[in-house]
Amino acid sequence: MDTLLLIDGNAIMHRAFHALPPFKTKDGIPTNVIYGFFSMLHKSIADFHPNFIVVCFDTPKPTFRNKLFKEYQAQRPKISDDFITQIPLVKEALDKAGVTHLEKDGFEADDLIGTITQKFKDNGIKVLILSGDRDIQQLVAKNVYVITPKLGLSDIKMYDKTEVQKKFGLDPDKIPDLKALMGDPSDNYPGAKGIGPKGAAKLLQEFGSLDKIYSNLEKLDEKTRIILKKYKKQVSLAKKLAKIDQQVQIKFDINSARFEKFKDDLKNYFLQYEMKSLVNRFFSTISNAKEKSEKKKNNSQMGLF
Repeated sequence: MDTLLLIDGNAIMHRAFHALPPFKTKDGIPTNVIYGFFSMLHKSIADFHPNFIVVCFDTPKPTFRNKLFKEYQAQRPKISDDFITQIPLVKEALDKAGVTHLEKDGFEADDLIGTITQKFKDNGIKVLILSGDRDIQQLVAKNVYVITPKLGLSDIKMYDKTEVQKKFGLDPDKIPDLKALMGDPSDNYPGAKGIGPKGAAKLLQEFGSLDKIYSNLEKLDEKTRIILKKYKKQVSLAKKLAKIDQQVQIKFDINSARFEKFKDDLKNYFLQYEMKSLVNRFFSTISNAKEKSEKKKNNSQMGLF
């Protein structure tokens, strides 16, 4: 089975920025995001040997979620200039490497990832999603796995359906319902005030879905019933914000994302930004990844599948 690696570009860039010291070139150009992003990409390729790679990015323009709820993510602190400076550099490096990347105004990277996942998960392709954002675990299904960096950038945690159930007490596709009830402070939207993660999970375990909870309000205790009635509109809005759009209109040909090895132009790009250690790591080993993959197959993480 071929493997498609989908990368949440912004999530991994943020992870790199906060995990690494503020590396800079002699001219003062920050490089920690570039360094960390490509280190994580290298590790994912070495561990999972994908046949196709696509990196998806957010754009600076408002998304449909901002239009639904103007306070969406409004509490987040201003992004550092050192981070912003490196976003186009990461994209340029991907171009040099020959790695496909996508973005679309009005949507988040999660929505593009969800759309591509929906298209290929039942077509005999194994989908791996690299992201530090736990919301994307709602996409986990048969042949769809989320891999998340742990301990900075040095380790990876894999989530299949069983792991998601352990974490949330629910199937992956119920995560939007869970967030609808409990809200999400990180994205700055409330749910049903007074119902926390444990209470929300318990309700969903008992009734199966948000719609069925609201169809059985008479079976709930008075306090919970009052809360759910009071915040019904808020809960409905929260679910729209939490659910990843899997029907985004994008042009994408998977054959254009086929990956065999990094182009040599990437080597010169790394040297331009004084990242010689990445040159040594990438071009002494990764160019032989396809040949080595068969030898490592029985001992690699692919065995988890």
